[in-house]
Amino acid sequence: MGKTVIEKIFYNHLIDKNEPVTPGSIVWINIDYKSARDFGGANVVNNLESKFSGSLIADKERTMFTFDCVAPAKTIPYAVNQQRCRVFARKEGLKVYDVDSGIGSHILIDEYAKPGMTIVSTDSHFNIMGAISCFGQGMGDVDISYIWKTGRTWFEVPQSVKLTLKGTRKPGIKAKDIVLFMLKKFGSRTFLGQVVELYGEEAAKLTLDERVTIASMGTEMGVISIMIPTTGLEGFEEIKADPDADYAAEYELDLDALTEPQVAAPPHPHNVHNVSEFAGKAVDTVFIGSCTNGRISDFEDVAKIVKGKKIKTNGYIVPSSRRIYGELMKSGILEILFDAGFVIANPGCGGCASGQIGMTGDGEVIVSTSNRNFKGKQGNGEVHLASPATAAYSALKGEICGF
Repeated sequence: MGKTVIEKIFYNHLIDKNEPVTPGSIVWINIDYKSARDFGGANVVNNLESKFSGSLIADKERTMFTFDCVAPAKTIPYAVNQQRCRVFARKEGLKVYDVDSGIGSHILIDEYAKPGMTIVSTDSHFNIMGAISCFGQGMGDVDISYIWKTGRTWFEVPQSVKLTLKGTRKPGIKAKDIVLFMLKKFGSRTFLGQVVELYGEEAAKLTLDERVTIASMGTEMGVISIMIPTTGLEGFEEIKADPDADYAAEYELDLDALTEPQVAAPPHPHNVHNVSEFAGKAVDTVFIGSCTNGRISDFEDVAKIVKGKKIKTNGYIVPSSRRIYGELMKSGILEILFDAGFVIANPGCGGCASGQIGMTGDGEVIVSTSNRNFKGKQGNGEVHLASPATAAYSALKGEICGF
């Protein structure tokens, strides 16, 4: 019997090659890269120093901190946590991607991760690594501490399902619309605890940025990961399932039925509707960024829409990484966004992680390119999830709209 993508990855990282890699079995695997962010990082340090002795880090070259949730720190507790990590990193000789660097998962994707690797972090959206057929997993600080110490951990091999995108994507439909459409059809429980392998002609055409957007919302679908085979993705080794791999189920999603942009209304990411259903809904603020939509192509979409115009709402731009920020400056996009009236922040998570920019007050309506919209995630306001293009059009009109 052939192997699915996740089964291949686990098999290649087995500590004991005699262990069966079948759904439901428990396997011990080696972890390629290990990270902790400013949220949870200090607890990882505390665990290591209080529970272990001797050498605390198994592989210092592949272990790092990433500060992205609140960067720079806006509260004393965050400042204390970040400095705790810095001091530990200096002592142990670890890399720190400090408050100027951006979102940890994007740093890993752009600088370290390769298809078929295993990577963990204290980030609940670290399954975003499925964008390049890499196994990424967000874990608690106790589990991460053990992995930093030993370089290994155990997992239960999940079931895999096959999801094929049928039909053709229509003009103006973005990757965020596709993943919201997936949530509309399948909700947060259909694939609970499973790995979704994404196939189809349109899936193979997805750019890296688009794959990042779709994979980043696997958490909202309740999946272990959305694995997008790297077939057709330039610059990446091809990782794909065997032709005779065994799937728990197979599904299809008809993109011909996706005729207009999608919006997820509060309080759940799967509360998805056509954008036309919100006609006339006034908007106070837009937030464009996060690990879901903070890439260069996202801001290119926004710049094309707002160039030479002024937005009617508050608008916040947060690039995902320092590299993306640099590209925005060199390309002239930053100037277009600034002239349109956006507030442009340093790289990081921003309001998505209750960060330093993009939070909402009581009754404030925001169109956000983030991944979650329950109350408290981005403040006390009403968070509507949408693509950067929809956010840009909404900012120009002052109402939710898609074109």
